[in-house]
Amino acid sequence: MFDIGDIVIANAGRDAGRLFMIVGVAGENYVLMANGRSRKADTPKRKKIKHIALVKKAGDGFIESLNLKNGKFTNSVLRKIINNI
Repeated sequence: MFDIGDIVIANAGRDAGRLFMIVGVAGENYVLMANGRSRKADTPKRKKIKHIALVKKAGDGFIESLNLKNGKFTNSVLRKIINNI
């Protein structure tokens, strides 16, 4: 349902109403998400998929088009992408 690179909004918890990018999938019911500000790329938030809603789906080749350092998201890249939504 959710893929790495998708932009989502949190619907529950202290992060409710904030935009995040999915940076990993942790099992069938959880994703890892970060925004580069309150949730850094090094320590993403683990959130149930029922508590988030999709804002924008990542297109094919989106992750490859980013110039990622060592294949990992950086905080500045996350902030830049989320601010352009």
